[in-house]
Amino acid sequence: MNPILKNILVAVAAAVVGSIANMSLVILGGVVVPPPAGYDLNTMEGLAAAMPQMQPMHFLFPFLAHAVGTLVGALIVARFAASRQLQISLIIGSLFFVGGLQMVLELPSPMWFNVLDLGLAYFPMAWLGYRLGKK
Repeated sequence: MNPILKNILVAVAAAVVGSIANMSLVILGGVVVPPPAGYDLNTMEGLAAAMPQMQPMHFLFPFLAHAVGTLVGALIVARFAASRQLQISLIIGSLFFVGGLQMVLELPSPMWFNVLDLGLAYFPMAWLGYRLGKK
């Protein structure tokens, strides 16, 4: 297979699988750490309304979801891309970072979480995934 085509297909697969890992952890987090009573977290409005009631434990699974999703995507790239594994892993990290940045801009989450999430869940995890998965 053409290496460029292979890299593109691996990057798409990595983004999809990383997104599935991300959403799975977000869903699991709602079961393990119940949301504040009386709030519907299925809408952006409900989530924004619940933010002031959330404790640090409510932010554990969102952080893990962002970090693990990025890590899984980068691992797939590092393991299966034909070349440029680090660059493509960082592209995966960038894609997830843009999603995280969008959430930071849309939701009034605590600044400590924004800094932690944007600082540690994306580019460091993309690099770690590359290191753990490289051949």
